[in-house]
Amino acid sequence: MAGGGVSPAALLDLISEIVGIPANAGLFKKDCADLARRVSLLSHLVEDIRDSSAASSSESEWWSDLVVGLQAAKRLLSSAAAFLAREHPDGAAKRVSFQFQCVTWKLEKALGNLPFNQYDISQEVREQVELARSQLRRAMQRYGSLNTKKFSNALSEKMGNNAYSNVKSKITEKLETVPQSIDSTVPFSNEKKYESPRKSSSVSLAFYLSKDADEERLEKAVNKNTDNAKKYDKLTIPEDFLCPISLELMRDPVAVFTGQTYERSYIQRWIDCGNLTCPKTQQKLENFTLTPNYVLRNLISQWCAKHNIEKPTVCVNGRTKNRDGSFHDMGGDMSAVRALVRKLSSRSIEDRRAAVLEIRSMSKRSTDNRILIAEAGAIPVLVNLLTSDDVTMQENAVTCILNLSIYENNKELIMLAGAVPSIVQVVRGGSMEARENAAATLFSLSLADENKIIIGASGAIPALVDLLQSGSARGKKDAATALFNLCIYQGNKGRAVRAGIITALVKMLTNSSHRMVDEALTILSVLASNPDAKAAIVKAKTIPALIHLLQTDQPRDRENAAAILLSLCKRDPENVIVIGRLGAVLPLMDLSRNGTARAKRKATSLLELLRKSSSE
Repeated sequence: MAGGGVSPAALLDLISEIVGIPANAGLFKKDCADLARRVSLLSHLVEDIRDSSAASSSESEWWSDLVVGLQAAKRLLSSAAAFLAREHPDGAAKRVSFQFQCVTWKLEKALGNLPFNQYDISQEVREQVELARSQLRRAMQRYGSLNTKKFSNALSEKMGNNAYSNVKSKITEKLETVPQSIDSTVPFSNEKKYESPRKSSSVSLAFYLSKDADEERLEKAVNKNTDNAKKYDKLTIPEDFLCPISLELMRDPVAVFTGQTYERSYIQRWIDCGNLTCPKTQQKLENFTLTPNYVLRNLISQWCAKHNIEKPTVCVNGRTKNRDGSFHDMGGDMSAVRALVRKLSSRSIEDRRAAVLEIRSMSKRSTDNRILIAEAGAIPVLVNLLTSDDVTMQENAVTCILNLSIYENNKELIMLAGAVPSIVQVVRGGSMEARENAAATLFSLSLADENKIIIGASGAIPALVDLLQSGSARGKKDAATALFNLCIYQGNKGRAVRAGIITALVKMLTNSSHRMVDEALTILSVLASNPDAKAAIVKAKTIPALIHLLQTDQPRDRENAAAILLSLCKRDPENVIVIGRLGAVLPLMDLSRNGTARAKRKATSLLELLRKSSSE
């Protein structure tokens, strides 16, 4: 199947279709979700290429590889569930697994050959592409490497017996165990404030660190995660070291009745949700005893030491074990913390109030405490307290969750506890302090790309837009930060427009206090690529305000105003005529000479559009 001739606009539609495919509910649920998430990371790349002044990429080899890979991804995600239902699970699993290998290889190959310098691709988008490529490489190592010529042939065929049987004899040995992809999202950097309109994980936690969360810098943790991710790229983690549920390196492996080993927190959560079977074998669990697998834990420690990989933290009675075997006191005794967590469910409202206040204080102080509190099982109980009628208890509970969410591993625990709907309810109807901290919590959780989709579908965006319009100064800042991060995901842009975000942002642009012009421009620059948002921005008569901002002394405001105007004018000659009539030429000429590097590019592109318009 050839990829040439497919336009960036058509490819954006394809990506949107892929992301919108319902996740497979069977054995390959995680593979399907991971593949869709990685594909979603490419939408901004294609947008930048679409908006680039460079020649069309449709005839280049890397573009053809990308198109073929995405077309195959759509077929795979659409067909995986039916494939498993139609055939014997073993044969179907091997065939679907092979298709995941093919698609992963093709997409990684395309991104590896991407000529960044030929296009006007921002640094933030480059980082997203590198993240996607890193995840694809890890998945390839997990799936195993096969003959790439066979891969290419299989990609062009429909998912069926022929595509599989042609290579079956070559891959049988590698597919004895059904592989699943592993994924580790790595924050790009630790910025202090918005530096660009398209940053996701690089948007700073500083927006809410000043509120109640621990104020220690996260740079060391981010760098450590990044270093580990680079090492993982070059290593294949032994399958026995990965939890079958999370597919992550285990830190506290435990065996269940059937003899299978899992990460303690994940299998405990499985059991707590009422499941009576072993996740891997589907055998009934005669008892729910979790037996520590010390032999495997030691093997994981030895492997980590051999490859200079930092071993995941193991919590033992409130202490973490160091690499040399010594213990580090985490700032509290686990039995005392568990007693505190039990008080959260006490019949006495005074006990509950005292316990949640103490946990709020502990969770603010250090990362060690955040690990300890989560290990003690506090998160599900705190989520229950979000619906409390006691205003103070609700405020403290949502702030606890905010503090706990700073530790990366806790984000998933919070999502698995079903916290998002309750957090959204707090944004809608809590006290102002609770609303502020709930918005900050949604921002923190949305740093994980897959969570942007879940949070966006939960009704969070209308609640945040309302806070943006009617909240306190702090609440508006928190809402703006969360909305910015959520709107990086293409599917949330339409939700934001329908919720009335454009009206709120234009009001912020024209407010005489000028307190939130930076935030408004940053969000508008993310939204402007969406057709509905583009129409709403023009209808709200925003263009004069944007032209005025081109003439201010704030470099970032001028840059973002130019970027928004360029998005409004591309493929829209009427808007080009309007900005020309409103006097944009002189400020754009000045910006093309004296602006930031990105501002110069945007201003030059706008001037070229104006020149072409006047010559027609």
